[in-house]
Amino acid sequence: MGANLDEGVALLQGLSKEELIAIIVDDSKNWLAHDGLWFQAVDQKFGMETAIEIDRAAWEKFTVVEAKRIMSRLGLEPGGGIPALIECLKHRLYARLNLQEAIEISDTRVVFRMVNCRVQSARKRNGLPDFPCKTVGIVEYTEFARTIDPRIETHCIACPPDLHPDDYWCAWEFVLKD
Repeated sequence: MGANLDEGVALLQGLSKEELIAIIVDDSKNWLAHDGLWFQAVDQKFGMETAIEIDRAAWEKFTVVEAKRIMSRLGLEPGGGIPALIECLKHRLYARLNLQEAIEISDTRVVFRMVNCRVQSARKRNGLPDFPCKTVGIVEYTEFARTIDPRIETHCIACPPDLHPDDYWCAWEFVLKD
């Protein structure tokens, strides 16, 4: 076949906006499916505690890579404060799959909530308990925000296994410190 990167880019350039959006959403679903299957395989072989530990280590690195790529794509430099963080959160891979919102927005603070989490919703539909993602989320959101602006501190409001209201799965407070 001999396809190369230039041919792949040319193929994308010939697609309609709707086709490109469908590819982005599908690629996001594929990424999330791989993440979940990888986690399940580690859990089955080594147990939940080890799987979460390894997942946390992977997210600590991945979230920084993701933040830097988003910032580059958007032409943002580190240090953009809360407005830059809010914009970058909209461009994460799972922002295309999950319903999320930023509330209580000011120049120095924002609360970010995951209103509908694809992973948690699937577990609920299958009669499973909430996935205990808090320890991973703390690393993920802290490192993502810190990459956007090192002055941003991250605080978990609620995240499974914490109890949470029915109107969101997890919530995070980001505060810009001097």
